Amino acid sequence: MSSDQANLRNRSRVPDPQRFRVSKGTLRIDAFMTRFIFVGGLGVIVAIFGIFFFILAEIVPLFKGAKVEQIESVDTGITHPLMIGTDEWTEYPFIVDHGGRIHFVDPTGERREKIVQAPLPEGTSITGSKYLQEAQSILLGLSNGTYLSANVSYVPEFASEGTRTITASISWEDAQAFTETGRNIVALDATVSEQKKSIAAILTDDSGTSLWVNTYVQKRSLFGASGFKLDSQTELTGQLSAKPLQILVGANAELLVVRCHDETLHVFKMDAGEWTHLQQFKPFEQESTRISSMDFIKGKVSLSITNTQGDHVLYSLYRSQDAGERLFGLTKSFEPFPGGATIFAPSSRNKALLLGNDSTLSLRYATTGDTRWEAPIDHPIKQLLISGKFDRILGITDEGMLELYSLRDPHPEAGFAAFFSKIWYEGQDRPQYLWQSTGGSDDFEPKLSLIPLIIGSFKGTFYALLFAIPIAILAAIYTSQFLNPGLKRVIKPGIEIMASLPSVVLGFLGALWLAPLLEDRIPSVLLVSLAIPGSAVLIGYLWNLLPIRIRILIPKGWEFVIFLPLIVIVSWLAWQIGPALENIVFRVTDPATGESIADFRLWWEASTGHVFQQRNSLVVGFMMGFAVIPIIYTIAEDSLSAVPPSMTSASLALGASRWQTTARIVLPTASAGIFSACMIGLGRAVGETMIVVMATGNTPILDFDMFSGMRTLAANIAVELPEAPHGGTLYRTLFLGAFVLFILTFVVNTAAEVMRHRLRNKYKVVN
Repeated sequence: MSSDQANLRNRSRVPDPQRFRVSKGTLRIDAFMTRFIFVGGLGVIVAIFGIFFFILAEIVPLFKGAKVEQIESVDTGITHPLMIGTDEWTEYPFIVDHGGRIHFVDPTGERREKIVQAPLPEGTSITGSKYLQEAQSILLGLSNGTYLSANVSYVPEFASEGTRTITASISWEDAQAFTETGRNIVALDATVSEQKKSIAAILTDDSGTSLWVNTYVQKRSLFGASGFKLDSQTELTGQLSAKPLQILVGANAELLVVRCHDETLHVFKMDAGEWTHLQQFKPFEQESTRISSMDFIKGKVSLSITNTQGDHVLYSLYRSQDAGERLFGLTKSFEPFPGGATIFAPSSRNKALLLGNDSTLSLRYATTGDTRWEAPIDHPIKQLLISGKFDRILGITDEGMLELYSLRDPHPEAGFAAFFSKIWYEGQDRPQYLWQSTGGSDDFEPKLSLIPLIIGSFKGTFYALLFAIPIAILAAIYTSQFLNPGLKRVIKPGIEIMASLPSVVLGFLGALWLAPLLEDRIPSVLLVSLAIPGSAVLIGYLWNLLPIRIRILIPKGWEFVIFLPLIVIVSWLAWQIGPALENIVFRVTDPATGESIADFRLWWEASTGHVFQQRNSLVVGFMMGFAVIPIIYTIAEDSLSAVPPSMTSASLALGASRWQTTARIVLPTASAGIFSACMIGLGRAVGETMIVVMATGNTPILDFDMFSGMRTLAANIAVELPEAPHGGTLYRTLFLGAFVLFILTFVVNTAAEVMRHRLRNKYKVVN
């Protein structure tokens, strides 16, 4: 062969460099996918941060204070005004002067002033007055011992072009007297309920000062309600410790609070048609101080009181355990108001109140005790008023200047204290964490504590994992280390299919099938819970005592054929023995008959003080456990199966048993994966909604009792969000609950990830 032929043959054996060149189409696809994956990942990160900032933007307004700005100042020319009132829209306020003239003033100046004269009897003058804002009523006490009452009606009228005009009218009632002897009425107050009206007054003349109460009733029939008719006239002067200075009529027209000259408050209650003395107390301990303002806030069961030293307290009615009656007690202390308040204005929309004196105005909220806004004023204000829509503040000076302020405080009941601190709510006997977002009347005090919901989330998760983790982990250990490989290929997918069960189906089964079933068989459940693990351990121990010649008759991985029927039999026996155990152990005296009966529910309530509820944490633990078991099982089994066979083989070769190998080699090596499985299961349980909504009483309570219900943060969002007005306090509070849930899961997952890395580094196979 010539050298040329040899060179040609050698060159033909060298690979063509072109064969390793990637095609341009592949390079384009690779470049596109690289950028696409980068952009997609970046988009996911941006979306997560976008959701985070959206939620944050929704909850930030909850923690802002009020904003008040003066928008108008109108010279009405009415000096020394007696009273100020307004319509719901603050478009047509009225001012009452000492001559009984009611001046309707348009702050915009577009309408002429309207004046209505009160029908004062000849020779009388106004000696006392009261404006009932919620009822839009005027009370005028006269110098002859009678009083006039009037209802102010505001009606909106709409023009064809859509503009609105507020028209006002006044309807006067006939003058009513408190006594046969004419005296000056220096102070009066009234409350009107559906069936009763009480009007109280302080009368004075040269002979002294007296306190009288007129009570009116109205009867209802199929044809409607009749007018109020006088039912009783009562003098209460003799039951007072000193000269009366101020009188307030409380809720349902059945409560009176009288302030006397010795700074003592006397409380009277309507009982069986008569006024009885209920309580006597001093709101301040200092003997030298004097009360500068006192009035009810909305609902008329709480008194806002200030003194000349600037102290500001709130006394509310609550049921005293000692007295057995609803009495006034100190529930809140506010920040001091310098100089004390000389004027006071409660809101007719919520529990807000406005304090004022010659130099300062302060807006406060009674439920939380927060000061929403406080600022100095240029001119002393004589009368104050908060509009019905809680968006305006009206004030009038002694010189007749009408001051109009805009008020922006959409979430006065919110704040850190409202969400995370104990609050002493009206009617409660102590400060508590409570969630109750709505009530049956406008006087309701929203209770927005998230603590019961956070506790409920932990409670539901705890009982779910208490049931799920042992079953899932032990099942994963048995499947990966002891079960026949052929059976494993069938059983593992079957358990994984459990994860596809809808939560609503599990919740439905828990509420309508499992809860009624377990209600009467709690002792059986307790026995079965002890019998299954106990019998499994005992059977396993006895199995190991059998001679090897007998044990080898059962193929490796098929031992459950012997174990399972025995465990089922033991469980059935434990279930049947449950009623007998209840009859022997859980006996209690029947409160109705006085006989001793066997009833676990009554025994539990008598022994622990907690009420047994049909839909309780035990039911949630079972049903939510079934939702969590497949997740924990799958991840844990994969981690256990991933342990290198060389390690298990080496352990077995050195004489270790299968259990010893599993406990000392497999479990530590797979601990990081098992821990991750538990944490993922925890996340699944924390975010569960439908099972908790359907299978529990859905009541926000503060305990870890197994036989009581709960409400979780996730379930609360599902239940409350459809009824929450967009942008309202409840709406934003639900977003706050979602944010708290996000923070909780973030903290737990971060801690879990740190722990997983430590376990993986500690038990990693290759260094």
